[in-house]
Amino acid sequence: MATNRLDKVLADLGIATRRELKQIIRSGRVSVDGSLVTVPETKVDPKQNKIELDGKPLNYNEYIYIMMYKPAGVISATDDRKQKTVLDLISPEYRRMNLFPVGRLDKDTTGLLILTNDGDFAHKVISPKYEIKKIYYAKVDGKPNLSDVEAFKNGLTLKDGLSCLPARLELLGDNECLVTVMEGKYHQVKRMLASRGTPVIELKRLSVGSLELDKDMKPGDYRELSKEDLCRVFSSKNQQ
Repeated sequence: MATNRLDKVLADLGIATRRELKQIIRSGRVSVDGSLVTVPETKVDPKQNKIELDGKPLNYNEYIYIMMYKPAGVISATDDRKQKTVLDLISPEYRRMNLFPVGRLDKDTTGLLILTNDGDFAHKVISPKYEIKKIYYAKVDGKPNLSDVEAFKNGLTLKDGLSCLPARLELLGDNECLVTVMEGKYHQVKRMLASRGTPVIELKRLSVGSLELDKDMKPGDYRELSKEDLCRVFSSKNQQ
């Protein structure tokens, strides 16, 4: 990684604001490779240099990935003056890391949402080109049937002309189903089900790739993803 300003590197870790970090550095609390550094503009390479704050080593990750159990009532955005966003649910340390949601879940849709500051990762997860499948649980008004399953399999064209790629519809009960899609167009799952006469009452995303929402999570909970978790995002284990 190219060198960067020490205060910028520490800010990327979410330790404090850039302004606060300048004072922290100037007060002599930071060392690089064992030597005290008091100049915020000092160039460092966080992957090569050992950086310590108050004698404790700092582990630098250029990118961060978070799994959130998105609750209903919040929007998948980074900022909104009128409505609560998913970023309002995370700690100030994480909010300083320029995170954004990977794709969107509607305001009333719940379930697995990934937050990151890695644009390339987000593009690969969202783009149909990479065939990352997302599975949703849906409770609908009506009873989906085998003709609906076939229609989803062949790909739907909605009344407004929106063309949807082939998707999987799995019938669970009289008014419950699972929907698997590889794209995330505006209100897509809801619009697809509504086009078959079964409007959505409840919608929850269960998985992205082979990464499933943690069963012990509650709405609003979140955690960092491990390397193994990231591999599951691009795994085809549960894809059909």
